[in-house]
Amino acid sequence: MLTGKQKRYLRSQAHHLQPIFQIGKGGINDHLVRHIEEALEARELIKVSVLNNCDVEPKELAPELADRAGAELVQVIGKTIVLYKESREHKTIVLP
Repeated sequence: MLTGKQKRYLRSQAHHLQPIFQIGKGGINDHLVRHIEEALEARELIKVSVLNNCDVEPKELAPELADRAGAELVQVIGKTIVLYKESREHKTIVLP
């Protein structure tokens, strides 16, 4: 579980990132979760964009996505979800 200070730090690190995944009408599936897990291992911090044609609100979608990917939910702002998971092999982010 991330502390408030750690979440603040991760939000500042994620500010300049572009979303690398999009969730659309199909919602969350196993294929998407597997790719998100791989991206988190490589990058530790990612953004996921929720498209307008998605039936579920991002605030409802984000906890499920974080849980299935084994990640920490950092932030949901608008239609963008920020996820963090400490990498086992490519650790670059040092939390305060």
